[in-house]
Amino acid sequence: MPVQWAASGVQKNNSVEFEVGMNKDRIKGKAKDVAGRIERQAGEWTGDKEHQAKGAAKQAEGKLQNAWGKAKDKAEDLHDEMKHKEHKEKDRNAA
Repeated sequence: MPVQWAASGVQKNNSVEFEVGMNKDRIKGKAKDVAGRIERQAGEWTGDKEHQAKGAAKQAEGKLQNAWGKAKDKAEDLHDEMKHKEHKEKDRNAA
């Protein structure tokens, strides 16, 4: 039986489907943020200013990409909400 993890817990055809609540920009941004933190911290421990600076820059880039992904998610959520309201209004007017 194939299993796909589901945040929503929706089960279909003997499998559980997983809908990821994060878009690729949020995932990649978080990965860059973590990688940057590691590089910056390693630079601090070793006294390597270049690695500290590169790590801090990568960390900032990751935070920015993550924020962009959150904004895209929010815009998509608002779009979906408006579509839902529109369909609800059409159903109400049809009745």
